[in-house]
Amino acid sequence: MPKVGVQPIRRKQLIDATIQAIHRYGYGDATVARIASTAGLSAGIIAHYFGGKNELLAATMRSLLTDLRREAIRRLTQADSPLARVEAIVAANFDETQCTPEVVAAWLAFWAQVPHAPELARLQGVYRRRLRSDLRHALRQLKLAERDLDEMTEVLGSLIDGIWLRAALAEDGLDIPAARRRVMTVLRLHLLAAAADA
Repeated sequence: MPKVGVQPIRRKQLIDATIQAIHRYGYGDATVARIASTAGLSAGIIAHYFGGKNELLAATMRSLLTDLRREAIRRLTQADSPLARVEAIVAANFDETQCTPEVVAAWLAFWAQVPHAPELARLQGVYRRRLRSDLRHALRQLKLAERDLDEMTEVLGSLIDGIWLRAALAEDGLDIPAARRRVMTVLRLHLLAAAADA
């Protein structure tokens, strides 16, 4: 009979092991046996808690998305101005916990699988819609003209993903303060240009 409360611990242990195995072996070679070995558990436990490798990989991506969402909410609750709200969203997406080599490897692996795995594609869609909604809400509070709202939402979302991806593939990794600064500089330049045109 399993101990009460063990399931969440085991699930988290296997998700963490999946992130480690993807980093160490790559997505394709992160086998059930390697993930279980990384966790220090038997391979059968993955089937018990997740049903199989694909479900474990989807659960791992959901866990990363949940961590990202939690961080965004934490930062947004501390934001005291419309501009600070945008900065909070940007900072959450470039949070140190999202930028470790292990987590970066997992995100890259998941993104590469999105066209081939419906559940990962669905989760990527959740991320994209959430980022767009958060940015749009924050930008609306900056009193952007309606014609600029969609454009700036798309530009900032593309910058966040693009800078993150480019840095993730660079040998020297991600300069987190520089990444945040670059995204915010684009917004500030846009706001200055909009003010000059008004």
